[in-house]
Amino acid sequence: MNTFKRRFQPDQIREWVTILLIVLALLFFGTQIDNYFSPRFFNRISTSVAIIGVIAVGQTLVFLTRNYDLSVGSIVGFTAYFVGQLLSHNNNIAPAAAILMAIGVGAAMGAFNGLLVAYGRVPSVIVTLGTLAIYRTILVEYSDAQTVLTANLPQWLLELPRANIFEVGDLDLRLMVGVMIGVVLLFQLILKYLPYGRRLYAIGSNPDAAEIAGFPSQRIVFIAFVLCGALAGLGGFMFLARFGNITVVAGLGIELASIAAVVVGGVSNNGGIGTAIGALLGAILIDLIDNSLIRWLEISEFWRDALLGFLILLAVAADAVIMKRLRNIWARSSFQIESGTDHRSEESHHAA
Repeated sequence: MNTFKRRFQPDQIREWVTILLIVLALLFFGTQIDNYFSPRFFNRISTSVAIIGVIAVGQTLVFLTRNYDLSVGSIVGFTAYFVGQLLSHNNNIAPAAAILMAIGVGAAMGAFNGLLVAYGRVPSVIVTLGTLAIYRTILVEYSDAQTVLTANLPQWLLELPRANIFEVGDLDLRLMVGVMIGVVLLFQLILKYLPYGRRLYAIGSNPDAAEIAGFPSQRIVFIAFVLCGALAGLGGFMFLARFGNITVVAGLGIELASIAAVVVGGVSNNGGIGTAIGALLGAILIDLIDNSLIRWLEISEFWRDALLGFLILLAVAADAVIMKRLRNIWARSSFQIESGTDHRSEESHHAA
């Protein structure tokens, strides 16, 4: 029983439920859409998930500290346009330099958010709602109503979305998907094993206790926003590589999709609970449903955003009611088991 409880905690059950929902969605849409399980559709969804998955990992870091970042869509749009414009005028820029520029610009925008939230003590919803509009306005002014055109971009960037790590028949594991998997695994290890990751959970679970324990809470929250911005910048570069033609509306709506991904994936909006893998599962489910609805002619396009909002509400309600109750039951039973073990140990000691 003790082994089972260690392996299957309530938050891990939430991830298994997300996997179950992904399977059910595949089975349902497979019966409704002709030629649904085609390699082409798999490649399309996996490439789309790669962008949202990377951004959702950054959103997870912020969520763990009881904060939000509503500006990630604008950061994606600005970095995609900024780097795209530079590459259009200078095709000789090295790929590594272009990627680092996107990450650096995103990190700078995230740092501005972090300064106001962590050190200015301004609520993150207010800050990032403001910077969502500010960064988008900067993009509009910077672009001067011009579009980044695919024809002006270097050839290596145009070939990037189709670059494969390996192929199995008609199924491809794209390089962009590999980047996303690498990001998810890296931050999963950071959250689980490094002191910074454990401190994120501590701050989100109980900010006052973390403060008393001497954790540098302001610096930790600031770094979380910087990392979130950096990953949004990386997502912006991937967005540029995938779409090529970039306008001032690039990245619009990604903030909602990323929040939906982390919430549906089991990251608590009250902080302190969630994993990078859970965020990835949420991103897969959200993107799977979104792309499937595009192909399912029975549903109007106007209902897609409504369904996304419904999933967010459902996930938040499940976390607030069902998962909270499961955590309380799990905590009580764990305490009873530990108390029983201590009691038996004490009896054995007296008997000896």
